Amino acid sequence: MKVTVLIPAAGSGRRMGGEIEKQFLILGGKPIVVHTIQRFQDSDLIDKIYLIVPENRVEYCKEEIVIKYGLSRVTEIVAGGKERQDSVYNGLKRVNADTDLIMIHDSVRPFFPDRIIRESIEAAQRYGSVVVAVPEKDTIKEISDDMIVLKTIARERLWRIQTPQTFCREVIISAFKKAIEEGYCGTDESSLVERAGLQIRVIIGSYLNIKITDPEDILLGEMIMKRFNF
Repeated sequence: MKVTVLIPAAGSGRRMGGEIEKQFLILGGKPIVVHTIQRFQDSDLIDKIYLIVPENRVEYCKEEIVIKYGLSRVTEIVAGGKERQDSVYNGLKRVNADTDLIMIHDSVRPFFPDRIIRESIEAAQRYGSVVVAVPEKDTIKEISDDMIVLKTIARERLWRIQTPQTFCREVIISAFKKAIEEGYCGTDESSLVERAGLQIRVIIGSYLNIKITDPEDILLGEMIMKRFNF
């Protein structure tokens, strides 16, 4: 069983502000993306990692991310595209044909427990497609364009989808090709598989598995690192 991880890190991080892309901001003395890659680097279940970055950051990532921090499982640094979907597809095209499973993980989610890798692989072997998620805790309301509450949405079946998302190679590649042919752009990889009419299994994620998007997330990330020894 050969497992390849794609880590799209080609976003501009506009919500974070500043001139440096959020995936390269320093957290606990290292760039965020280094912490993320290290989680997979340390797993014996992972064979290869493909890091997907802005075209003008390829050489920087080779020297200052991969070589500097000894991330030997990173097989290739791939130039990303305009949108996340384009970047992931660039990575998919580089994956060897002998790969069985492909995991796709946000570059700015460094705080996931080891069990998620193992459970994702086990579930993907059995079901073909799997995402990690956590139940929604808050009350969810639909609001109008002028910020008026329209209705309260029952949260019992609402889950926050996270990454990694794991798929059989043929499943995710065919879903991407269908989306591209039809001009569809999804918000995550599982939405493409869902749109192709295939079932996706959900396994329990972790509330620590936050996506570092805003400045306050950096502070939260520092607290997680200190409290939970990431």
